[in-house]
Amino acid sequence: MSSEGEFVNRDYVFVVNPTGGNGRTGRDWKKLLPLLHSRLGKSWNVREALTTGPLHAIELAREAVQNGAAAVVAVGGDGTLNEVLNGFFKDGEAVHPQEIQAGPRTAIGLIPMGTGSDFARHFGWNVNDMNQAVDRLVVGNKRKMDVGRVVLVDDKVDRYFLNVASLHLSAKAGARVAKYKRLGNLSYVLGAIDAFRDHQNRNLKVRVDGGEWQAVPDVSAICIGNAKYFGGGMKITPTADPFNGKLEVVTLRDFKWYDFITKMHTLYAGSHIQLKNVSKESVSTIEVDEEMEAGRREVYVQADGEHIGFLRASFSVLPGKIDFIV
Repeated sequence: MSSEGEFVNRDYVFVVNPTGGNGRTGRDWKKLLPLLHSRLGKSWNVREALTTGPLHAIELAREAVQNGAAAVVAVGGDGTLNEVLNGFFKDGEAVHPQEIQAGPRTAIGLIPMGTGSDFARHFGWNVNDMNQAVDRLVVGNKRKMDVGRVVLVDDKVDRYFLNVASLHLSAKAGARVAKYKRLGNLSYVLGAIDAFRDHQNRNLKVRVDGGEWQAVPDVSAICIGNAKYFGGGMKITPTADPFNGKLEVVTLRDFKWYDFITKMHTLYAGSHIQLKNVSKESVSTIEVDEEMEAGRREVYVQADGEHIGFLRASFSVLPGKIDFIV
């Protein structure tokens, strides 16, 4: 961390992954920093916090929140934003300043620079327009935003997401995207094709909002959206809204490899929900498990593009849990 001393309530802390985008994020950040000082520095202390490896952004964000920073801003893609978000929580609870302070809670912001930047796409933000991003921070408008929560029951993992969580094929594809990341948005298509090579649709069971367990056969993927986009622009949960206190669940059943090729355009347009083997519903909670003997865990789970484990999993929404700079 390159800032000096502890964060205080006049600090805007920028969490930057300098190696993101094959080093492009670090180079763009160096160009952006003088602009932030000139435009934001009149009202706030501009502090930079550089990550050194996976999950480091969680630690940096948590330290900033505990020290009462005014805002923590993720500089990078959806992965960096996800880690910053998770720094706002610990052991299933929201993190609070170590000392009681007057004033609003720490806000979270985003300067999108990543390969996918799907969360920025939800708002129609231009990923390449740094002036637009700085304008948002200078104006400082905030809205109370919903947060998605994932608990992997077997591993007692507790993770949070702002964008989309998913399981099975889509989650496996996300885990394999890393091999092709240098190819930009094409990496998401190649990751999906790679995942299909050993994919088998699975019989799952789900429970919505505490109701009865229901069997769902031949599941290809289940996507749980707090926002609309994932996978480099696929409008997978097309009516999701991070301000309505609900999650949108889209279930794709009995997809074959050739379906993915012939129907890919519907995923980008959001029209896949009109297909006969696709369903959509609005929920507060959804639990998903395999209809199989215990001990064989093979169905991937991801949140905001980050692989976090395998079923069984529980997803829920925390309405208005953070203040997001829009």
